[in-house]
Amino acid sequence: MFMKDMILIFLGMLILILGVLIGVAFLTLFERKILGYIQLRKGPNKVGVLGILQPFSDAIKLFTKEQTYPNVSNYIFYYFSPVLSFVLSLMIWMLIPYYFNMISFNLGALFFLCCTSMGVYTVMVAGWSSNSNYALLGGLRAVAQTISYEVSLALIFMSSLLLIMSFNMMIFFNYQNYIWFIWILFPLSLCWLSSSLAETNRTPFDFAEGESELVSGFNIEYSSGGFALIFLAEYSSILFMSFLFVILYLGGYSLSLLFYLSMSFISFIFIWVRGTLPRYRYDKLMYLAWKSYLPISLNFLLLFMGIKIIIF
Repeated sequence: MFMKDMILIFLGMLILILGVLIGVAFLTLFERKILGYIQLRKGPNKVGVLGILQPFSDAIKLFTKEQTYPNVSNYIFYYFSPVLSFVLSLMIWMLIPYYFNMISFNLGALFFLCCTSMGVYTVMVAGWSSNSNYALLGGLRAVAQTISYEVSLALIFMSSLLLIMSFNMMIFFNYQNYIWFIWILFPLSLCWLSSSLAETNRTPFDFAEGESELVSGFNIEYSSGGFALIFLAEYSSILFMSFLFVILYLGGYSLSLLFYLSMSFISFIFIWVRGTLPRYRYDKLMYLAWKSYLPISLNFLLLFMGIKIIIF
């Protein structure tokens, strides 16, 4: 019986990973279409009907290209950091309790914070192991940015956790039957959304790949499969951040059409921001994290702690 359970869990994980990969593939297509219409052009529309097969042709092209690497790079670290980055971004998805894989995390919130913190190391190692000044500089900037925003992200997250008094992500659904948390925590939800943009290195916070001064950032030396894995990890984390926003503020996890539409809308906001906003200045980004979001999240945290003490 135990063996059958293990096989079922393994199959559940496999189906989940396949679902995430297909979701990421179509998110890239969605992004290119939206950016096309924002910039008054068509976007990809040649491969398949309306460009539906474009992500698959991109994947085939990237993974069949020759893998190049710099002669003076630290090869093992250079080779494995994109793989580790991709594995970490997929591991976070295990928080979702698909009904056929028997996994339920009572400490899901802590698992999420651990996995996102580990993601910083892969960026740092990728930048350092390339042995290129541009890659190292891009990596350092990305690490400083991610660490700064992780602090405010964790504190905003703790405010939501205080309301439900549990680390289990699925309990959010029970508490949002009558009113969504976005109405109670509206300022925090906006802080969470912009912190998510900074955490996933997206415009207007994509300083790790500032074209004018860093060419492409920490992934400048990567080509073919390595580049594709970094790309997949980034888009997987965008999808997961959209998923988490819906869990925390828009009604919690439920297998309903509204849940998936809400998640798609938050992903659309990530793309919409990229198409419309210019890049922020780096010192202003740090100012925003430490002088704005940190005090706001701390004040809200103290407010909710006070409310909890009064109630109980």
